[in-house]
Formats: sequence, C-alpha cells, structure tokens
Amino acid sequence: MIILDTGATRALAEGHKTLNILAGNMARTPGDLLRVPAVCLTQVESEDAGAAARVLAFSSVVVDSLDTVASVSVGTMIRDGFGGADTCHALYCALPRPEFNGMSILLTDREEDYPPGVVTVDIDSPGMLGFH
Repeated sequence: MIILDTGATRALAEGHKTLNILAGNMARTPGDLLRVPAVCLTQVESEDAGAAARVLAFSSVVVDSLDTVASVSVGTMIRDGFGGADTCHALYCALPRPEFNGMSILLTDREEDYPPGVVTVDIDSPGMLGFH
C-alpha cells in the first residue's frame, strides 16, 4: 500500500512530476492505488482551494477515511506526541492492518516526522521511481 502524507498530497496537487508519473502508472494497473489519509487531504484543501479536486482527479487516488477506530487511534497518537492530526493519520494508515497485506510505504517530503520502523520515501529522492 502506498500512502501520501500532507506534503506528498500537496506536491501531487501542484503537479510534482514524479508523483504525477506514479499516479498515471498506477491508474493503468488494476488494484494499485495511492491512499490519501482524509486528514491530510483536508489540510491540503484548507491551504489551497481546489487542491483536493486536482488530487482526486487521478483515478488511482483513494481517500482513507477517518472512521471510529481510526479516530481513537489517531487521537491517542496526537496525545502521545507523535505529531499533528495529519501526520498521525498518515502514520495510522501506514501501520499494519488486516485488510492489506504487505508493507506500507509512506511518501512524504518530511521523513524526519515519522518514527523509526515506518517505511518512508522522500518524494524528491532520486530513486523514488527507480531512476538514479
């Protein structure tokens, strides 16, 4: 599962070349999706009117909702000092869940915001799509 945090979602909305290529490639592969935590999408839209529509225009992008269980878990993470609401929702989405198998990858522009053990990839790293 590939997750876009607030910074990565903002970058996709602004036309980040590598993220746009990734979203386009994933649209051509059935079952491959980019997941955007709802709180991250909310944060991006609050800063840039229309950003959410630009992100959701990609058929490969889905929103990971903040349901009851997620709300409690994210609230606990915020209280325990793991970051703001958007960072904690992205972190929650990256944790192992029964409905997804395999390792989650969190795309971000601020890897230092996440604790050790979370697989993060900087959206500006030279090897993000296998290019060096």
